Amino acid sequence: MIEREITPTLTSLFKQYPVVTVTGPRQSGKTTLCRSAFPDLAYFNLEQSDQREFAIEDPRGFLKGCGDGAVIDEIQRAPELVSYIQVIVDETRRNGRFVLTGSRQFRITEAVSQSLAGRTALLRLLPFSIQEALQARSELTADELIHTGFYPRIYDHDLDPTAALGDYFETYVERDLRQISEIRNLSAFRKFVRLCAGRTGQLLNLHSLGNDAGVSHTTARQWISILEASYIVFLLEPFHANISKRLIKSPKLYFFDVGLAAYLLGIETPRQVTTHPLKGFLFENLVVVEALKHRFNHGKRSNLSFYRDSSGTEVDLLYSLADQFLAVEIKAGETVSSSFFSNLRKLRKYLPERVADEILVHGAETAVVRDHVHVTGPVGFVPTLTELERTVKR
Repeated sequence: MIEREITPTLTSLFKQYPVVTVTGPRQSGKTTLCRSAFPDLAYFNLEQSDQREFAIEDPRGFLKGCGDGAVIDEIQRAPELVSYIQVIVDETRRNGRFVLTGSRQFRITEAVSQSLAGRTALLRLLPFSIQEALQARSELTADELIHTGFYPRIYDHDLDPTAALGDYFETYVERDLRQISEIRNLSAFRKFVRLCAGRTGQLLNLHSLGNDAGVSHTTARQWISILEASYIVFLLEPFHANISKRLIKSPKLYFFDVGLAAYLLGIETPRQVTTHPLKGFLFENLVVVEALKHRFNHGKRSNLSFYRDSSGTEVDLLYSLADQFLAVEIKAGETVSSSFFSNLRKLRKYLPERVADEILVHGAETAVVRDHVHVTGPVGFVPTLTELERTVKR
């Protein structure tokens, strides 16, 4: 079994808080993580109808059965239980009592913030990082990573990514979606999600997206919120600063798992990735999510943004460090061209005091410094990011 990078953070926080709440997409490995990290805790899964019914109808009796502590899976299926957990942790005043997991971030965050504010640490577990995936398969090209995605089950059981991601999406639409919101026209929603995949790495335009899907702007906004709530997509916000350049205000759209985006685009083999017209955007999605996983695996919130102004200057990722940031340019090409550095140079000129350092991530695994920019591939990106974090903080 692959030990997840988030494990030390999880076990450390469990000693500091009465409750730790772990959210993330379905099949991101939350249950496996928590049961392996805390083998001595009782385990309850509220997806099971009998346990869920017991927890809802007799919460005090259910929690008595938890003994000195428990892992409670899919807590959003019985959110009222959180209030009773609050009473227990307030009475006992002891850390390390409960680990809660769930796959609907907005609903869980709302329940936790109302009842367990100050009593729980909140962690987000996404599917495998590149480094974790490489523990399962020692050699993976960027195109293979994009095609396969990062859901642990695909690696654990050596599944065909197209079939596995197809099953994942259909299960999400037919099961989870009905629990989150009433969507009467499922075929229109499926089309909408596929259209989102075609816009990954691009500015979100709800009017255009809604028109192409045949739904209103309001419905498009609601459906994006549903996709965010269920850890399918996330929005990367633009950087704002008081500079003379007029900055873009729209966020960019990404998928939490690039493999799912590739599946929705009809990609069935790594070779299709190589020649796909959206390969550059998929590669960008791959790299941006790695930075997000790096933050989440260390118990931190997202501090990511991107730079784009009205003149067309764009830097794909800004990784904040206090009052500075690391500027990251992402190019799918394997051969480094001098043009790859042009937007980094412009940003360095516009914001000289804010740019702490620069990274170029491209399609080949090189490790050089060129024009004061750290050049690396997707596998080396997070190690480079980590080292620069340490350097800047010194």
